[in-house]
Amino acid sequence: MKITVLGCGAIGKLWLAALSQQNHSIQGWLRVPQPLFSVRIENFKGKTFNQQFPANDEKHLAESELLLVCLKAWQVSDAINHLAEKLSPHCPILLLHNGMGTQEEFLSFPNPLLLGVTTHGAYRENGIVYHKSQGITHIGPLTVKSSKFSILADILHHALPDVAWHNEIHSISWMKLAVNCVINPLTVMYDCKNGELQHHLAHIRLLCAEIHQVMELDGVHTTRQTLMDYVMDVIEQTAENYSSMLQDIRTQRHTEIDYITGFLLRRARIYGLSVTENTAVYHYIKHKEGEYERLSPYLPDSWQ
Repeated sequence: MKITVLGCGAIGKLWLAALSQQNHSIQGWLRVPQPLFSVRIENFKGKTFNQQFPANDEKHLAESELLLVCLKAWQVSDAINHLAEKLSPHCPILLLHNGMGTQEEFLSFPNPLLLGVTTHGAYRENGIVYHKSQGITHIGPLTVKSSKFSILADILHHALPDVAWHNEIHSISWMKLAVNCVINPLTVMYDCKNGELQHHLAHIRLLCAEIHQVMELDGVHTTRQTLMDYVMDVIEQTAENYSSMLQDIRTQRHTEIDYITGFLLRRARIYGLSVTENTAVYHYIKHKEGEYERLSPYLPDSWQ
């Protein structure tokens, strides 16, 4: 299968390596064009992976049978809108990023759209990717025409298990968003690994209570305790990880807060809900971003 991976950070490189080992024809697509780039991953299936991949080949892109998008949420619409005319209209686009709401920013194009969430833990340091923890990837259709692509779950599963197909991905996405609304901003506020949030249960309960209200009105039905248990389970499973948002803040990068807590706040406004605790953490992160972004003459990198 011919595949282009758009966005070659930690998760993108993980998928490049995994898919290449299944003999798929793989390339990366980088913001700064170059014909080749290196991928090195420590603890990839228990070993060190080190290989070069082709990149930014427009012929390969035009012939791709899957565009796997592993960008930060705030980069997604800009990149997709820029590349859409170079893709076959039949090529499915699988969005694999934190947060929700990116598809609302797309221009009109015919490609089937799918959404995925993953719990694989990986981070990049000095150009090397470290695969910290195995996870599960859930994918499903965003549009009616995308529902016929369930075979992609099998293809991806053989490369980097586990991968599960869901005819209804909305609830799965909301549960992942809820976890991100808690873990990401709180690890920034307390400047800690995920596991250390177990010392801040009262704060987590306040956030979960508000998140649960919004989820119920958005058609995702669960109990407040079930949500709390799920969040705490993820915290325990990823105890040694540093959240992506904390990594972004520490390296003075733009965060995904507008597509995580920001999405929650937008949905809450639609339903007339007051979510004061989540609003407070949202403004805390925006203030942290502002401390370094206002000192820079550059806006966050786009894909234009």
